[in-house]
Amino acid sequence: MNYQRVKEIVEKSQHIVVLQADNPDGDSLGSALALEAILEELNKNVTLVCAVDMPAHLKYLSGWDRVGKEVPNNFDTTIIVDASTETLFENVDRSHGFEWIKTKPVIVIDHHTNSPGVSFATESIIEPVVATGELIYKICNSVGWPIPLDACELLAVSILSDSMGLMTEATSPETFRIMADLVERGVELPKIDASRRELMRKEPQLVPYKGELLQRVTYHAGGRLASVVIPWKEIEKYSPIYNPTMLVMDDMRLVVGVDLAIGYKLYSDGKITAKIRCNFGSPIANDLATEFGGGGHPYAAGFKILNGTSLEDLKIAVENKASELLDNLKRT
Repeated sequence: MNYQRVKEIVEKSQHIVVLQADNPDGDSLGSALALEAILEELNKNVTLVCAVDMPAHLKYLSGWDRVGKEVPNNFDTTIIVDASTETLFENVDRSHGFEWIKTKPVIVIDHHTNSPGVSFATESIIEPVVATGELIYKICNSVGWPIPLDACELLAVSILSDSMGLMTEATSPETFRIMADLVERGVELPKIDASRRELMRKEPQLVPYKGELLQRVTYHAGGRLASVVIPWKEIEKYSPIYNPTMLVMDDMRLVVGVDLAIGYKLYSDGKITAKIRCNFGSPIANDLATEFGGGGHPYAAGFKILNGTSLEDLKIAVENKASELLDNLKRT
């Protein structure tokens, strides 16, 4: 991978856009904010962009409110973090942001090695590490960029987020060495976790609503798949204070016999989205999501359907594919 080429592009640029996909998570936001701090240390002007609202559960990260929705008119280079699939930037494309982006150098930094790539990228750094934050750390060390303490904290958040607390199969010995170095540089992991837990505190009205959702959970594929459906009126009511799907996702995965949990959201325009989370030993989330036009990680992925497919037909198709993938796992 050409880290030096990335350095050359950045050194020639004064104003850099750091762009996240339309499905921001702890890795993408942590990586974007870390890059902002690193690039500003290099005396660069940085604009953070994500075309959708930042989810409430990520707002424990200081700086989330600096992420805007619009691509600026004047900039020199774009760095795309934690995504290398053009379909994940649907809202950017709608705002004609890509028309501007394609006229300038584009660097992609991502760890999704099975993604199709960004066709107009000038340089793509895509490696099979546990998180994009780990890859940014490697680039900085290789080209000699300083990593200030605030960037170290954000890289740690990125790595912890996508490794599920350093517990996924993709977590390598190198990941632990990087985390140890970040701690030696001054990162306080208990402080990060305390901030995250404080934001996880829920408004009182969410407690009975969580109970309602749990009563609606259904089981499929011989009890190996748990799912719940969130209609638009509930998305509209509760999303401003908490992601309804995530209220029950962990509870669904903790049911005996369940290998994966899926939360479906039904939008007013007919769109259906699905969030997939798998238990350890059943890393089929990405393969399942890819079957329906999405993607992600082995244990966490998602997809969206825009063509008017009925929910019941979709659930049957998902159940059949999940069963096939789980059966294949047992045979290997």
